[in-house]
Amino acid sequence: MDCKENPCWKKADLDDPSKDLIEGVNEEAMEGHEEEEWCFILFPISNTMLQVEVIEPAVKGTLNVLKASVEAKIKRFVFVSSGAAVGLNPSWPKDRVMDETCWSDKEYCRTTKNWYCLSKTEAESEALEFGKRTGLDVVSVCPTLILGPLLQSTLNSSSLVLVKLLKEGYETVENKLRMIVDVRDVAEALLLAYEKPEVEGRYICTAYIIRAQEFVDKVKSIYPNYKYPQNFTEPGEERVLTSEKLQKLGWSYRPLEETFVDSVESYQKAGILN
Repeated sequence: MDCKENPCWKKADLDDPSKDLIEGVNEEAMEGHEEEEWCFILFPISNTMLQVEVIEPAVKGTLNVLKASVEAKIKRFVFVSSGAAVGLNPSWPKDRVMDETCWSDKEYCRTTKNWYCLSKTEAESEALEFGKRTGLDVVSVCPTLILGPLLQSTLNSSSLVLVKLLKEGYETVENKLRMIVDVRDVAEALLLAYEKPEVEGRYICTAYIIRAQEFVDKVKSIYPNYKYPQNFTEPGEERVLTSEKLQKLGWSYRPLEETFVDSVESYQKAGILN
């Protein structure tokens, strides 16, 4: 069965270490598939930035699904991490682009109380270490800011970045770098991580690096009637990530304008911009 044409989704309580999770993977996910054809793609989701409600569920939930995957004899586990697990490292050399060897500094995350980055870093590192210990083939994909058409009627945090630029009418915003990737191109990256036998370790998934002002100007040129920011202030030092390793697998991405148009039109259809 073709994973791309017939994906199998399993919703489960990741905090539940009981056999129900393992049986769910075995009975629903494995049905009709040969063992060597299978991978598991985990999307850890958090809705709050409180330390105890982000880090513990991310790490515990990840380990529970990893253990269930070993029990189910799944061959490859594809973990969706985040560029947040890469980019928060003040010790990284200033003249080097951040690649997959760079990890967000956990202690720095704690000191700055960036619990989101810490949770992503902890969960991904635990997943990769688990793979080394058990022999499970664990691969992680680290997307940056994900835009594109919504599958649901409610906003996620990444889409909210664009929606706020369209609606809030800010007087001033920081002219920050935005590293953007389309959700559909992330899906293609996950398929490559599943399908390619040579895949190993981590893969940063990012397409475009653009300043907030240029970001706004591009969207405004297509949709001029929204409440865009009026002024931009220069930010401090910023770092960029590279997806060169992923591109070597054959990954490519669509034009940025296509992502903007499809994003805005999906927001309009969902009534989010009313």
